[in-house]
Amino acid sequence: MPALCRDCLATFKDGARCPSCRSPRVLSHPELFDLSIAHMDCDAFYASVEKRDDPDLADKPVIIGGGRRGVVSTACYIARLRGVKSAMPMFQALKLCPDAVVIAPRGSHYAKVSKDIRALMNELTPLIEPLSLDEAFLDMTGTQKLHHAPPAVMLARLIKRMQDELGLSGSIGLSHNKFLAKVASDLDKPRGFSIIGKAETADFLHDKPVGLIWGVGKVTQASLEKAGIRTFTDLLRWERDDLFVRFGAMGERLWHLARGQDKRRISANDPVKSISHETTFSTDTSDSKILDGHLWRLSENVSDRAKARKMAGRVVTVKLKRSNHTALSRRVSLSDKTQSTDRIYRTARALFDLVADQGPFRLIGVGISDLGSDIDADMAGDLLDPDAGRRRAAEQATDQIRARFGKDVIKKGRAIR
Repeated sequence: MPALCRDCLATFKDGARCPSCRSPRVLSHPELFDLSIAHMDCDAFYASVEKRDDPDLADKPVIIGGGRRGVVSTACYIARLRGVKSAMPMFQALKLCPDAVVIAPRGSHYAKVSKDIRALMNELTPLIEPLSLDEAFLDMTGTQKLHHAPPAVMLARLIKRMQDELGLSGSIGLSHNKFLAKVASDLDKPRGFSIIGKAETADFLHDKPVGLIWGVGKVTQASLEKAGIRTFTDLLRWERDDLFVRFGAMGERLWHLARGQDKRRISANDPVKSISHETTFSTDTSDSKILDGHLWRLSENVSDRAKARKMAGRVVTVKLKRSNHTALSRRVSLSDKTQSTDRIYRTARALFDLVADQGPFRLIGVGISDLGSDIDADMAGDLLDPDAGRRRAAEQATDQIRARFGKDVIKKGRAIR
């Protein structure tokens, strides 16, 4: 059976240790050198960047998030072992992990680090489809002649370079399609490298829960369970037409995924259509102060990502979910593009006020769309709002200070609600 040492990148026949460096970090699989569709996911990316930048944090639990009424954006693996999870209310996370170091997110800094990782991936293949700052699909088909090494070797080299050159770790999932590659990357985190081959696909999936499918959330799972569908084996009992009638396009997709089929291509040229952030509350709320604080933090996150990408949007959207899971959304088209936290927040707040009496809410989100270059962004606001120019100048000054001294050096009062 073909094998690969993840430390020295030597290839050899199956063995418990590498014959070259004696490392036990050996990867072996019958299809190891035949598969070329991969998913790379950084390990606890935001927290890992903070630990890399401040070595004193190495052995400490780190939580990235807001104040006590905020939520957890992400957490390092030490904090996760204590039960801390993404989207968990901060007060709950601190009960589980009272000695945690809490750090406010630095969106623009993470975006810069993400570009360094993307540069390493670009050396492997032009077919890269980013899903977020810290994860991407890679199509390595046909690259063996270029690199004189199979995709698995080059992917192991990518992870090694990320660690050696950037001080960050990641996990790889390797398979024959996007669905299975993403599933594989979650099987052995952190610092994992997992493979799902063609020959084992059916056996691998048969007893797995349908929640394994990316995009199948709690609401969809509940609908599937009402139909008696909890595992992939349950899905296989359904006829294709019956799934379509019951669940629409999702049913068609489920029929294919139940058989490990996914014909989606990895596309490197799909433009970013929107930038958004949302948060789910552990307890439904109608508290205007709490919701206002979330609107500000979400607007700030959207603005940070837009600035990092040098993009601006003309449409601002607010998304809400009530306690019964029914969704609300409101949007408005602006006179010009924006990437300003202040303007996104003020627009989002006005949209929220239209439906504020329809709570309590379990989820709130803010986004911008109709994206384009940030050239000439936020200019027309000077004509419509006499104070807009002053606030824009203050925000630009704040951005410069945060870029130099860290994002949490300046905070608005509403950001800690």
